Amino acid sequence: MAQDFAHRNYSHTQRKVTGKSGGRTARDHARRTLSQNFLVDRAAVDSIVAAADPAGTVLEPGAGEGVLTHALARRGARVTAYEIDPLLAAKLSARTRAEDRIRVVRGDFTKAKAPREPFAVVGNIPFSVTAEIVDWCLTAPSLTSATLLTQREYARKRTGDYGRWSLLTATTWPWFTWELHGQVSRHSFRPVPSVDSAILRITRRSKPLVQQQSSYIELVRTGYSGIGGTVRASLRTRYRGVDEALTAAGIEHNTVVAFVHPDQWVELHSILTG
Repeated sequence: MAQDFAHRNYSHTQRKVTGKSGGRTARDHARRTLSQNFLVDRAAVDSIVAAADPAGTVLEPGAGEGVLTHALARRGARVTAYEIDPLLAAKLSARTRAEDRIRVVRGDFTKAKAPREPFAVVGNIPFSVTAEIVDWCLTAPSLTSATLLTQREYARKRTGDYGRWSLLTATTWPWFTWELHGQVSRHSFRPVPSVDSAILRITRRSKPLVQQQSSYIELVRTGYSGIGGTVRASLRTRYRGVDEALTAAGIEHNTVVAFVHPDQWVELHSILTG
């Protein structure tokens, strides 16, 4: 049976409907305001499941009509499926009532309490709440991995696919890996969104690369502060021996911060704070 959590409206890549309905039904309105793009491509579903390699407890944000939910359960996972749309949640709950591997929760995934036991997150998530869902995953102590179908640009930025690295990836790198597992065409969804998607997998490392989290994050944020235009200029505002550390880490002195690989941040931290 579906459970109630706090309900909230979402809107992301598609413009929210305002004013007159223009002939649209209530379901059309819900699809737009809740940013509902349903995955209809079986090959794409199989790719997500293969990337996730689900086992044990899996939480699914934005279960929708349950295409991915059923695929995860068939693979052997115990799925808790979150759906914020009351009608979709009720329908999915009714269809899965006899499935002992599926539990449907009606409500906002980002408000859910993380399980204490190890678990994974797998989902075709609304683009509008990507940052919130990723932050939720990164702060859940027992999370082992998150396999998320996100906007293609977002996945490429977070995994360094453009040859540049984001602050979020760099600050979390000692504890999580960020991997791109292929593109999913916009035509794999109904209705068709305006952009393509990609499979992003975030995996918790079994052994952190850095033990001193606060000093590492402070170092990286200082580098990303933008002072002086280069990583050298930014770091020299706070640390001694920066030139020697950059050379040891294989970083040119005129390097812009986005082009510093996360592994190089780990090495800089070891040298500058060791």
